[in-house]
Amino acid sequence: MVRPNQPPPAGPRDSVDRLLAGWARARPDLDLSPVAVIARLDRLRRIIDSELEATFAEHGLNGPDFSALVTLRRLDEPGGVSQRRLMRELNLTSGTVSVRVERLAERGLVTSSEDPRDRRNTLVALTPAGHELFDRVTPAHIATENRLLAALSAGQVAELVTLEGSAEGDGELPHLGLSLAPAHQAIEIRRAVGLPELIGLLVRSVEPGSRAGRAGIRTGDVLVRAGPEPLRSVTALCQAINAARSAGSLTITAVRGVDTEVDAVVDLGPHPAGETPPGRPPPGPGAATHNV
Repeated sequence: MVRPNQPPPAGPRDSVDRLLAGWARARPDLDLSPVAVIARLDRLRRIIDSELEATFAEHGLNGPDFSALVTLRRLDEPGGVSQRRLMRELNLTSGTVSVRVERLAERGLVTSSEDPRDRRNTLVALTPAGHELFDRVTPAHIATENRLLAALSAGQVAELVTLEGSAEGDGELPHLGLSLAPAHQAIEIRRAVGLPELIGLLVRSVEPGSRAGRAGIRTGDVLVRAGPEPLRSVTALCQAINAARSAGSLTITAVRGVDTEVDAVVDLGPHPAGETPPGRPPPGPGAATHNV
């Protein structure tokens, strides 16, 4: 993807600026704008990890311990949460979950007992001490995260929360019947099949009979504009849908194949009486997918 080289923004120079200067001397032919972003994101990730771990350490925990406590508190099943469920929720192996449970049990934060319905399984539950610790550490954790995000505007935060994807639609906006891959995956998928790179939302699937389907949007299309506004995120699409609701329709421009642009007029009016919106398809395994 071609990006114009741009001068760095005004402000104090940092270690990334020095890195970029070295790159520019070695390869002056390369556009280094993505390096400027990714390198800083990597440094931000280290800062975030360090700050969060410091908060957990104040309460005698680490990140993995807190994740287990949060999951147990969130699920809050009578009698305890099965270890198999914990494995799925935490996306960890049985052995790793066992080690975490044992460590928390040694501190009296959880109990581990045999599942009366399946002796091959174990039920894990928070103890009163575990509940009390969760109630103390969680406000401190949220306060740390809020402090780390203090430099971002509400709009910037809204853009960031859409990166991974969503399994459910908004619930308040008209349901279009689209399963979408975000911009970074759209670029990768098109590149893999030999198509030119585009910034937009790749249509993974279209529900039959849905608003998007009736408008002519197809699987494989890349949605690049909603009205005159470019579509770089699902947040931008949702904002365009919301803004166009009073008009009753929204024109979405899609690129089909190599470079054919198609305008689809999507109905945003209420569903006819008695019509039930189609069910949403689940996201693919490991995929960042938005259902809109």
